[in-house]
Amino acid sequence: MTGEPAISVHGLVKRYGGRAVVDDVSLSVERGEIAGFLGPNGSGKTTTIRLMCGLLTPDAGTGRVLGRDILTEGRAIKREVGYMTQRFSFYEDLTIEENLNFVAGLYGLSPARRFVADTLADLGLTARRSQLAGSLSGGWKQRLALAACIMHRPKLLLLDEPTAGVDPKARRDFWDEIHGLAANGLTVLVSTHYMDEAERCHRINYVSFGRLVAKGTVAEVVKNAGLTTVVLEGAGTLKAAERLKGAPGVDQVAPFGATLHVVGTDAAALRASAARAAEETGCRITEAETSLEDVFIQLMGQAKDNMA
Repeated sequence: MTGEPAISVHGLVKRYGGRAVVDDVSLSVERGEIAGFLGPNGSGKTTTIRLMCGLLTPDAGTGRVLGRDILTEGRAIKREVGYMTQRFSFYEDLTIEENLNFVAGLYGLSPARRFVADTLADLGLTARRSQLAGSLSGGWKQRLALAACIMHRPKLLLLDEPTAGVDPKARRDFWDEIHGLAANGLTVLVSTHYMDEAERCHRINYVSFGRLVAKGTVAEVVKNAGLTTVVLEGAGTLKAAERLKGAPGVDQVAPFGATLHVVGTDAAALRASAARAAEETGCRITEAETSLEDVFIQLMGQAKDNMA
C-alpha cells in the first residue's frame, strides 16, 4: 500500500451538551484496507464515522479522507463515499430495482439503467429485482443496502454495524462480498460487535467512551493487552467461579459451556489463584490463548464513562 492513506484523522472531538462523545480520536486507514471499528454501544463509533464522511463537523481536530480535507471539503468527500447505516432505510413498497433506480437518480448516474443492471448482477440480485423490498429477509435487505452504497462506485465504504440482525450464513456471505470489493481496491471501515467479523479485518480500532484505546492487527491488539488466560474444566466449575471472583490476579471469570475461562494481567497471581481453585473443586486446569473478546471485555472494564 502506497501513497496517502484513505483516512487520516487527528484529534477529532465532537461534543453534545458539554460531553465529548468523540474525544481526541486519531486513526489511519490505508487504501484497499478493511479496518474494523469496534466498541460498546454509545462509545462514539457512529459519530466518528459521520465526522469522517462529511455528515458532521468536528468541534476540534483535523483530517483528510480520500485526499480531501474533512473541514472544508465535506461535500466532495460524500460523493466518493458509500455509507451503510445500521437501519434499513429504503422504500419497502418499491421493488429492489425501483429502489436502485431511485438511488441512481439521486447520484445522477447515467445511463441509470446500465448502472442498476450491473449492480443487480454484481450483488446477485437480478433474479429478485421485482421483489418488494419490504418482503425481503434481513440478509437480502442487507444485500440491497450494500448494492445502493456501491452503485456510484465509491472509493471508500463506511459500514455501521451492517450485519446486525442477520443470520450467520448471510453474515459470512456479506463478508465474502466485502473482501472481494477490497481486493479490487475499495477501502472499507466497518463497525461491528461480532468478534469473528473483527478477526476478518486487516486491522482493528477499538473505541470506548469516545476514546480510541487500542489499534493494530488482531494479533497486535491481543499481544499488547498483556493478558493471561487459563481454562478450568470439570464438574466443579461453578464452585470454582465463586472462589475466583475477586481473587488475586483475576480480572475476568466467564463460563463457556462446561469450562471456565479465567483472565488477568498478573500472570503469576492468576495462575496461583486458578490452581488453588482447581485443586479445591476438583477441576482440571490448562493454559489457553487469550481471545479478542477477552481483550475487549478488559478494555471496557478499564475505560472511564464519558457520560458519567
